[in-house]
This record gives sequence, structure tokens and C-alpha cells, in this order.
Amino acid sequence: MKLQDLAGRPGSRKTRKRLGRGIGSGKGKTAGRGGKGQTARSGVRIKGFEGGQMPLHRRLPKRGFKNVSFARKLNEVNLGRIQEAIDAGKIDAGKTIDAAALVAGGVLRRARDGVRVLGGGEIKAKVALSVFGASKSAVAAVEKAGGSVQILAPKPETSEQAA
Repeated sequence: MKLQDLAGRPGSRKTRKRLGRGIGSGKGKTAGRGGKGQTARSGVRIKGFEGGQMPLHRRLPKRGFKNVSFARKLNEVNLGRIQEAIDAGKIDAGKTIDAAALVAGGVLRRARDGVRVLGGGEIKAKVALSVFGASKSAVAAVEKAGGSVQILAPKPETSEQAA
């Protein structure tokens, strides 16, 4: 192996197209941009313009609503991650595990509006969780291991309570 024998993998380096360099190059005159007008220019192109006809995106009805202003940003944690932290000694299973304990144990980077526990992985330790929300499978797995889950989220109002 000599220094002059070193080369990149085949196809890793691509030679640039030299546009507008005469008829013989095959990319002369219009340089592959076709005729004149707006589409031949750089930086200007009407995307979705249909020749004056009402564009498709305006003919279709508006749908959906995303409640961004009131939506809570929750951290989602699987039970397997909590068990790994307990096994590594980063979280004390004897104390109540909440968002602050998960941040201190390195499971979460920062606490947002709350923590939602999901049922991924398995939990063997008997733990007391105090979280904003938990999936049914997560609650079942924690209670099967002898632990408890306290859900801090407010109960949703039903039509009977509102009346």
C-alpha cells in the first residue's frame, strides 16, 4: 500500500456538472433548465400553482385541531428504564419515585409538565410511583410486583359532574 494508491470508495466522489459550457457538452445554452420564464430562474417557483385554477390545497376542506397552547408536555418513561436505574443504584426503590427522583437518577434529563409511565419492559422491584399519568399495563405491572401507583393528573370531568 503506497500513498499514491489511496483512493475513495467507487462512487463516493462525484464530479460536478459544468453547465453552460457550449453545445458539445450537452449542457450548454439553457444548462438543462429548458426554456425561458419563471421556472428557468433561480429562487422563484410557484409551488402548488395550477394555472389560475383553485389549487387543490384550497379546494379541500380544513380538518383537525391541535391544542398546542394547553397541551401538556409530558416525559414518557418505560418501566424497564426505571428498573435499570434501580438495579444500577441510581434510584432508591424504598422511597417514592417521582419526577425529581427520576431526574436525579439520570432517567430523565429534565422534568417537563409531568411524567407518564408506560408498560414497556418489566419491573421486579416493589416501588411506589407518584406520577402525572400511567398506562393500564404499567399500573398492572407495578401492582403485580407489589408496588403502588399514585396518579397526580386531575380526573376528567364527566357529563354527570358538569350538570
